[in-house]
Amino acid sequence: MSNIKKKAVLLLSGGLDSATVLAMANAQGYVCYALSFDYGQKHRSELEAAKKIADVLGAVEHQTLHLDLNVFGGSALTDNSIEVPVNQHNDSEIPLTYVPARNTIFLSMALAWAEVLQADDIFIGVNAVDYSGYPDCRPDYIKAYEKMANLATKAGVEGHHLRVHTPLINMSKAQIIQAGINAGVDYRLTVSCYAADKQGKACGQCDSCRLRRKGFADAGVEDPTIYR
Repeated sequence: MSNIKKKAVLLLSGGLDSATVLAMANAQGYVCYALSFDYGQKHRSELEAAKKIADVLGAVEHQTLHLDLNVFGGSALTDNSIEVPVNQHNDSEIPLTYVPARNTIFLSMALAWAEVLQADDIFIGVNAVDYSGYPDCRPDYIKAYEKMANLATKAGVEGHHLRVHTPLINMSKAQIIQAGINAGVDYRLTVSCYAADKQGKACGQCDSCRLRRKGFADAGVEDPTIYR
């Protein structure tokens, strides 16, 4: 039996979910290559968080790609003319914090790196239970993307089955937090807030803060988030 560990590319935002996925992938024996994006987001302190998480949780390499999606705008996370909404949540509407085609763009960069690394596995921390209603977090989307990845790459054509892993997709935020704690995640390192300041302090009012705070409460775990 081969002792060679499988390589995986993992999307690491610096938030709660992606940190949990990194810990889970490590526990499964994957050699993890973490990929973050400086895409013009207002909450740039998440990038510093991603660096710390990659180091503490043992990613063998961590890359940060620069993609200025603010050129297009269209999202409260990148467009300075749109304020991050606070104390607003409507399950029937896709929120202003949705970044057009973000996961498609990020997964495509991860796919390119995975081909170079000869890695057949990509991990992403999307969730379809306690989330903000983004269309690119749904199981149907991930299934379709995986099919496309196997059609569109040299690796796929040559018989390597490229797989997109979504270990959190059917978990509640409380379940994610419990899984992360069991895997040794220090959530003090993570930044989830859409309006976090330069020090990573959270606003406590945006949709992401609401979901995070509720998750810790439902899990019966003290919230380590530093709020402004």
